[in-house]
Amino acid sequence: MKKIATSVLFFLWMNVVLAQSKQVTAVANAVEQLRVAMINADSVALNKLVSNKLSYGHSGGAIDDKKIFIQKLVSGKSDFVTIDLTEQTITISKKTAIVRHTLNATTNDNGKAGEVHLKVLQVWQKQNGSWKFLARQAIKL
Repeated sequence: MKKIATSVLFFLWMNVVLAQSKQVTAVANAVEQLRVAMINADSVALNKLVSNKLSYGHSGGAIDDKKIFIQKLVSGKSDFVTIDLTEQTITISKKTAIVRHTLNATTNDNGKAGEVHLKVLQVWQKQNGSWKFLARQAIKL
């Protein structure tokens, strides 16, 4: 009986681990889709990935909503040429994911070349079966 109980508990634990792993993979894929959409200034993809309640905090203290965030990317005011994300961790609690990473990017904001080096915290929320980018805060390295 003890072996059966242990086997059942192990099986249940493995199901939880596998489900968590699938969610982490789904969030990582959403983060990657956002990275590519930001580089390409793809308003359709950005609209799909970003929550209507986005709070996008810049390292300088400014905060953008969804409309301004997308508008800056599409207009070239905020133009990412490359974005490299490293040291990424993803933690999930129910329908909320916390993503932390280091962001190194080359930019061409308003036609002016530059570089950005940040530590970033992102919050993603599962809405209607999809992970949506809900919040972000960055600090300079």
